[in-house]
Amino acid sequence: MSAVSLAPRALYQEVAELLRQRIYKRELEPGSWIDEMKLAEEYGISRTPLREALKVLAAEGLVTMKVRRGAYVTEVSEKDLSDVYHLLSLLESDAAGVVAERATDAELKELQALHKELEAAVGNRDKFFAINERFHIRLLEVAGNRWRDQMVADLRKVMKLNRQNSLLKAGRVRESMLEHRAIMEAIMHRDAKGAVKRMQEHFRSGLEAAA
Repeated sequence: MSAVSLAPRALYQEVAELLRQRIYKRELEPGSWIDEMKLAEEYGISRTPLREALKVLAAEGLVTMKVRRGAYVTEVSEKDLSDVYHLLSLLESDAAGVVAERATDAELKELQALHKELEAAVGNRDKFFAINERFHIRLLEVAGNRWRDQMVADLRKVMKLNRQNSLLKAGRVRESMLEHRAIMEAIMHRDAKGAVKRMQEHFRSGLEAAA
């Protein structure tokens, strides 16, 4: 296999992103051993930036480092998934409440536009997943707490390890859209308590679908 051409910026970050996407796409399966020598040869790099990249992914929870055994793609247990959804529910429901109370009219229109895109994408699962992610990211940005944003970003990386068992379940996309509609209705009515409750329900349903 020919070497992949990499950009000259922080090499280990480039490698981390390449590996991250391969993990998300299941090209590197959960629980599988990561062959450092093979990957270094494939990317045309030394093992040093590869090991630095693996450290980044280990910090994100996507890779597990085992003493004298090397790096493995993390396997997400039922408890791991439950814990991640619990924390995301707390963080994102709080953000939804803040948005309902404090967002400007322009920001609400932007969120509403994203929601309309989401509704239009119900028949296209991949597109729905992408817009869903954009909506949640924008909601957090509007809420304006960078520490919460970072925590959610890290948790969502772990959640993606199990994405095939969530939105991919029959009927889940439509259910998710209806939950989003309820969240948006509460936010547009400046109902902070309602927005918090609807977002919590959204994550509860997501966990049931992912289990």
